[in-house]
Amino acid sequence: MLTDLLLSHGYGVFFGGWTQFGAAFGLAFLIMILFGRPFIRAMHAWQKKGQPISENVPETHRKKAGTPTMGGILILVAILCGAIAFMPLASTTGWIALLSLVAFGMVGFVDDYKKVTSQSRKASNGLSPILRLVLEGAIVCVLAYLINKTMPPYIPEYSLALPFGIILPLRLFGYVFLYYVFAYFVICGGANATNITDGLDGMLAKLYIPVLIVLVVALYGATRIGFMDTVLFMPDASGLYPVLGAAFGAVLGFLWFNARPASIFMGDVGSLALGGFMGTVAMLLKSEIIMGIAAGMMVLILLSSFLQTTFFKLSRRMTGVGRRIFRRAPLHHHFEELGWPETKIVDRFFVMSILFSGLALMVLKFA
Repeated sequence: MLTDLLLSHGYGVFFGGWTQFGAAFGLAFLIMILFGRPFIRAMHAWQKKGQPISENVPETHRKKAGTPTMGGILILVAILCGAIAFMPLASTTGWIALLSLVAFGMVGFVDDYKKVTSQSRKASNGLSPILRLVLEGAIVCVLAYLINKTMPPYIPEYSLALPFGIILPLRLFGYVFLYYVFAYFVICGGANATNITDGLDGMLAKLYIPVLIVLVVALYGATRIGFMDTVLFMPDASGLYPVLGAAFGAVLGFLWFNARPASIFMGDVGSLALGGFMGTVAMLLKSEIIMGIAAGMMVLILLSSFLQTTFFKLSRRMTGVGRRIFRRAPLHHHFEELGWPETKIVDRFFVMSILFSGLALMVLKFA
């Protein structure tokens, strides 16, 4: 909005993607810092008892009772304000990314609202798993359709970009069902990975920032001929600069209040929104594999929860006694049960996230 206005008055500097990125970053970060404390007080006054502490977490989490949740609302507001202010309004890719953010945020909001109002400690006190999967699936179908329409004519429709410049069509006997299944795994997988990762103070924000950096590098490669020979040239993706800048500023600003001991939790409204947004941006850039590598720590956390549940059910069916792989899932709770301090778990997972993101950049540059 401001970009279009400034450009119309001859301020050509705002034509540059990095200028838009920096301006959106600054505005989103400023919103988080200025309104963070009043927002926390408002959430505390409304929720009173705060987020109910699940029965499936270690006992050490009981002291967090009363901490307000749904901090993701302010994150979404900051991203939307920063992105829309400095995004060219004709940017299709930017609007699709923001649509993903809002849609998954709405699902998360309903989930959080049910948890806060019921004050039940049961893990299933939010949306039912089936309803949530259906809602997420419907959102993904819309997003996948729109994403495919943004691809330049020299990139095959309904396709997957692999390292070494390989383009794999996702059609089977002329049907595009595989493309939508793939989109579901990328976008919903991202949403659920961030949702499960959001279990310790400051952890999701710290693990998310390196992934954002990788996506920004992928964006630069996709909009600059010759920077990375293996990256597909996608000039229309330039509208994502202010969107990613705003996301960077909002997440960094949230970490100011979410660092241990957290003054507010992100909640599903934030974690689902950021995860769906991450997967959507990766698909808009044809960097799904790169994003998967960069988010490797989140993938491991999601995988630990899946393996724990599957192994427990299978062992109970076969032997009558459910057995576990980890002391407690997801993975960060396993290390808590081993006696690791929360800050050590978060910092070491952060180091692993940086290493995974470094590997993703190597694949992005040289594959």
